[in-house]
Amino acid sequence: MSKKLVAYFSASGVTKSAAERLAKAVGADLFEIKPAQSYSKADLDWTNKKSRSSVEMSSPDSRPEIVEKLDNMADYDVVFVGFPIWWYVAPTIINTFLESYDFSGKTVIPFATSGGSGMGKTEEVLHKICPAKWKNGRVLNRASDNDLSKWVDELDI
Repeated sequence: MSKKLVAYFSASGVTKSAAERLAKAVGADLFEIKPAQSYSKADLDWTNKKSRSSVEMSSPDSRPEIVEKLDNMADYDVVFVGFPIWWYVAPTIINTFLESYDFSGKTVIPFATSGGSGMGKTEEVLHKICPAKWKNGRVLNRASDNDLSKWVDELDI
């Protein structure tokens, strides 16, 4: 049996809730990807081109610092990576997380929460920055426990 991890970044708590439910459904450990500098409500104002999130997302090289690193990433075979969708992709802090570890030989499965869009170009972008065995991701904010179980069964992990 493979050892599983659910790693997530949550700016407002929605992704955290989805991550906790997913971890319970798959029997995985849980790890929060915490930014060194928390995001304020003003930072998350996507209508302001000068807000922190807007500035980060407009720069492909943006890599927000993460507070702590997981010491035992080598122990995991399957890693679910969760985040809110920002500008149709994962926030750049997810790039920081994925570039901080060696995912060779691991199965990585993205999941997201979104106010209205799907995964957008998320998977295409993440696959380029992180060599791993990727499985198709899913937006989970409206997924019931039954939906989660069905999705996990379909993943065949």
